[in-house]
Amino acid sequence: MEENLKPAVTLPLIGDPAPAFTAVTTQGTINFPADYKGKWVILFSHPADFTPVCTTEFMTFASMYEEFQALNTELVGLSIDSIYAHIAWLRKIQEIEWKGMKNLEVKFPVIEDISMNVARKYGMVQSQSTTQAVRAVFVIDPKGIVRTIIFYPASLGRNFDEIKRVVLALQKADKDQVATPADWRPGQDVIVPSPGTCGTAKERMADTSEDLNCVDWFLCFKKDK
Repeated sequence: MEENLKPAVTLPLIGDPAPAFTAVTTQGTINFPADYKGKWVILFSHPADFTPVCTTEFMTFASMYEEFQALNTELVGLSIDSIYAHIAWLRKIQEIEWKGMKNLEVKFPVIEDISMNVARKYGMVQSQSTTQAVRAVFVIDPKGIVRTIIFYPASLGRNFDEIKRVVLALQKADKDQVATPADWRPGQDVIVPSPGTCGTAKERMADTSEDLNCVDWFLCFKKDK
């Protein structure tokens, strides 16, 4: 009896350079990630145009576009659809009202990926369908390095507050060389990385010059300034 072998899925891992590609989009041709050097990027995929969950997601992203730009962050969407389908769908989105959002213009580029070249580079085509991309989110830093990867099934719409929180937390970690605790939000205490040894850490606990709040020798917080 022959085994039902699934095609291998390859994708960049956290810390890897983002795979490069050139693609046609609703905003013209892009060279990725070269065109976005110096900026953070959220590269995300959706299963198909003219589908309900995807429509609510694009409306949400469009409504938050300026918030992300204020964080030096660009949005780039993708699905395995033609540029003509993308344009028609984005026009239809402007006619839809949902949760108080209406007349929304999607200003960020949406990649045409009929060949599935980009989707395969990023592991967006998985076993649930060979003709649709899953809901993937890649957060890529200004140096073109993959920093966060999140996958969702087709039935589950993304939490956009969390996606924005991820960007904020990564930027905070890079800027101040700290870590962020569970459910961290801007303005809340951050974690000071452990010095690596118990002895050194205990000395640090006794030193109040850094304004530390140490719960234990390996877990110290400080105010987010």
